[in-house]
Amino acid sequence: MNHPKHTVDVQHFIDSQRFSPFQWTILVLCFLVVAADGFDTAAVGFIAPSLVQDWGIARAALGPVMSAALVGLGIGALGAGPMADRVGRKTVLVLSVFFFGLWSFAAAHASSIESLTVLRFMTGLGLGAAMPNAVTLMSEYAPARIRAVAVNAMFCGFSCGLAIGGVASAWLIPHFGWQSVLVAGGAGPIVLTLMLMLLLPESAQFMVTRKRGDARIARVLSRIARDASLTEARFITAEAASENRSSALRVVLSPRLRFGTLMLWLAYFMGLLIYYLLTNWLPTLFKDTGFSGESAALMTSLFPLGGVLGNLSVGWLMDRFKANRVIACTYVVSAVLVMLVGQGVGHRLWLGTMIFLTGTMVTSAVTSMSALAASFYPTQGRATGVAWMLGVGRIGGVAGALVGAALMELGWPFGSVFSLLAVPALISAFGVYAVAKHPRGLETEEAKLAPAIE
Repeated sequence: MNHPKHTVDVQHFIDSQRFSPFQWTILVLCFLVVAADGFDTAAVGFIAPSLVQDWGIARAALGPVMSAALVGLGIGALGAGPMADRVGRKTVLVLSVFFFGLWSFAAAHASSIESLTVLRFMTGLGLGAAMPNAVTLMSEYAPARIRAVAVNAMFCGFSCGLAIGGVASAWLIPHFGWQSVLVAGGAGPIVLTLMLMLLLPESAQFMVTRKRGDARIARVLSRIARDASLTEARFITAEAASENRSSALRVVLSPRLRFGTLMLWLAYFMGLLIYYLLTNWLPTLFKDTGFSGESAALMTSLFPLGGVLGNLSVGWLMDRFKANRVIACTYVVSAVLVMLVGQGVGHRLWLGTMIFLTGTMVTSAVTSMSALAASFYPTQGRATGVAWMLGVGRIGGVAGALVGAALMELGWPFGSVFSLLAVPALISAFGVYAVAKHPRGLETEEAKLAPAIE
C-alpha cells in the first residue's frame, strides 16, 4: 500500500539545520572558483611590464588587452544568468570555469596584441559566467541566518586570488617567462573543473522548480542532515506556486521586481565606478602629488588590504540587521572617507589610514551587493538577477577607468578627484536603501525567513 508523501520545504529544511561539512565543501569550492577568477582577471596586469619589454610596444597599446577581459566579463554575466536559470547552476558553473581555464592556456601562446586581446575577451566570457553562478549556488545552500556572511566569505577568494597571482608572478616570470602566468591561470581552473564535477551538487531549489525528481533532491539534502523521512518526502519551495514558467529575465523585470532591479543596477554601477577608478588610477594620483614610484605603490597596496575583514564584518551585520540598510550605511561611510582622503595629502600616516579604511568600506559594500541581490530574487530568476546586476556593474567598472582618464587629462588635483567620488557613493547608498521601498517587492515565504530586505 502506498502511503501519501509528506511535504518538505527545501529552504526551510536548509535553514533549520546546522552548517554541515557538505555545505563547507560547497563554500570552499565556490571560494576556489572566485580565487581563480581573481587570479585570471588580474593576469594581464601581472605580465604587462614583460609584454612591453618582449614585444617592444608602448604601455598605451595594452589598453585594449586590459579592457577586453572586462568587456567579456560583462557579456558573460548577462548571458550566463538566464542560461543557469534554465539548465542549472552547476552545469553553467562547470562549463564556465573549464572554458576560462582553456582560453587562458590559449592566451599563453598569443604572439600579438590583437590575438591576445581576442583571447582575453574569450577568457572574460568564462570569468563573467562563473561569478554569478557561484554566488547563486552558495546563497541557495546557506541557511538564511548566515547567508550574507557565507556569500561574503566566498568573495574573499577574489582578494586571495589577486594576492596569490602577485606572489606567483614574481617567481614565475623571472624563471619561466610571462607565458607561465597564463599557463598557471589555465591549469588551476581546469583541475578545479574536475573537482566541481565530482563534489559540487546542483541547487536543490532549482531541482524543485524544474521538477528534477524527489529522490534526487532527497539524496542531496541527506548530505546536509541524515533524515530518514526525506526518502518519503515531496519537496517544494515556498515561491514555486507563485511563479509561472516565464523566462528568468521576465521574472527579474516583472512589475513587482522592476524597481528593485533598477535600483540594484544603479547602486552596483556606481560602486564599481568608484572601485575601478581608484584601482586603476591611485598610483598615478599619488605620483602626481609628489610620491616616489615605490611610495605610490605602497600606498596603493593599502586599498585592497581591508577587503577580507570588511567582507566578513559587513556580511555578519547583514545577517543580523536589515541588509540593505547595512550596505547603504557602508556606502555613506565610504562617501565620508573619500572626502577625508582628499583633505589629507600632506600627512602620510593619516592618508595611509584613510586609504586603508576607504578600501575596506568600498570593497565590502560592492561585494555585499551580490548577497543582497541573491536574497532579493526568487529561485526562478535568481541566477539571472545576480548575473545581470554584475554585468551592468562591469559597465560601471569600464566607466570608472574612462572617468579617471578624463580627470587626469583635465589635470584635476588629488583632493578634487576624491571629493568627486563622494557623489557616486551617495547615489549607491540611495539605490540600495530604495530597493526595499517599492510596495511590490519580493513577497515569497523565503524572504520572510531571511532579514535580507526590509
